[in-house]
Amino acid sequence: MLDSLCKQSDIITLHAPLNAKTHHLIDEDRIADMKKGVMLINAGRGGLVKTHDVINGLKSGQIGYFGMDVYEEEKGLYFEDHSEDILQDDAMARLLTLRNVLISSHQAFLTDTALENISKITFDNLECMEKEILVITK
Repeated sequence: MLDSLCKQSDIITLHAPLNAKTHHLIDEDRIADMKKGVMLINAGRGGLVKTHDVINGLKSGQIGYFGMDVYEEEKGLYFEDHSEDILQDDAMARLLTLRNVLISSHQAFLTDTALENISKITFDNLECMEKEILVITK
């Protein structure tokens, strides 16, 4: 089904968890099967795409546009000002030079709804834990 999706879609967005089956789900072979000029957006996990293969796909025109909210090597890149630093990540540096690439800084959880849900679930979990502790100590 995924192969069929890649061959037929003009726009592909990724929203999958990262696990052994999805690691580098998008690689050189899968990119070759995509429609030429496809728009690829990774909003799931950085490891879903093999970044160097995506860069090659962008350079060849196989991928027309690439958007990413996540990056496999993102640790330490986002949420800090690096404007005065020399970027050590060659893949990220290359992506930043391409006009057909849009990079956002893993903001998915920074919405009012997401933060409310995180807070509610955290407090619910604390209440459950407190009840369990009370039961155990009685």
